[in-house]
Amino acid sequence: MNRIMIAAFSACLLLMGAACTETDNRKNMEQLNLTTEWDKTFPQSDRVNHAKVVFRNRYGIPLAADLYVPKQAAGKLPAIAVCGPFGAVKEQSSGLYAQTMAEQGFLTLAFDPSFTGESGGEPRYVASPDINTEDFCAAVDYLTTRDDVDSERIGIIGICGWGGMALNAAAIDTRIKATVASTMYDMSRVSANGYFDAMDADARYELRRELNAQRTEDARNGSYALAGGVVDPLPEDAPQFVKDYYDYYKTPRGYHPRSLNSNGGWNKTSALSFINMPILAYSDEIRSAVLIVHGEKAHSRYFSEDAFRKLTGDNKELLIIPGANHTDLYDRTEVIPFGKLTEFFNANLR
Repeated sequence: MNRIMIAAFSACLLLMGAACTETDNRKNMEQLNLTTEWDKTFPQSDRVNHAKVVFRNRYGIPLAADLYVPKQAAGKLPAIAVCGPFGAVKEQSSGLYAQTMAEQGFLTLAFDPSFTGESGGEPRYVASPDINTEDFCAAVDYLTTRDDVDSERIGIIGICGWGGMALNAAAIDTRIKATVASTMYDMSRVSANGYFDAMDADARYELRRELNAQRTEDARNGSYALAGGVVDPLPEDAPQFVKDYYDYYKTPRGYHPRSLNSNGGWNKTSALSFINMPILAYSDEIRSAVLIVHGEKAHSRYFSEDAFRKLTGDNKELLIIPGANHTDLYDRTEVIPFGKLTEFFNANLR
């Protein structure tokens, strides 16, 4: 991907939004080495128009996105930006959510976070609690510039680790009128404390020591070692949730060649900033509407339940899906409560 050209041409897409001509967009896609080829893990809908767009966040990082617009749409539409899961790309779960919500009448945007997928940023495959929260806000920036979007009716959906980012974005960005966190992780909490808060201060110190030793090695090598994606081959004694991840990321169901989890994984030192920076520090101050959705059988369910307890106001809701595990809410359309999501956004993007 030619990131210099992305920086040059994304200004047109960001500033002009829907005003960019078809010719301009075609030239941009060619120059950016982005194509409109359908390479998703889900079938294309005949009820939605699809296009690639590029916009920049506040740090100047160009973000690649898929835009989904309902066919025969007219006037200014309510809009939803979608991202996640953590380590996935827009061709996977977030694109499925975006396309399905576009079928319900919303203009939607599924984007790759900074440093991943088709988006820019160096070094590659690193996550940041600040920059990735900003990515959501930048998506809102982009949507507000479009002639076919009602800037007073913008919501967001965060899936898995980006569910926590979505709540963090809702805490800082008052333009976001409604937020859905689906099968969410609190990446700060799990990075600092481990699963079910099993990591004590001594273990956390050892983790810091190991990660900083890796920084030294990376600095000497002039490159960034990767942690590896979902384990492959799958050990027979793997925990059930690891088997669930494998079933999504490593099989035709959800594999994508640009997905970190499907391939080499995150930069090994990516967890460092999350250990020190809790992302949900101000979630109790979110005044806009929030819907948190999680599976009853998900190993990660406690993240959603605890996040919900911290929320205040009478416009917050927790929905537990009976029998569902963590990854069922990635792509199982018979499990994901799209009817509820539609009802929620219709009620709060008015």
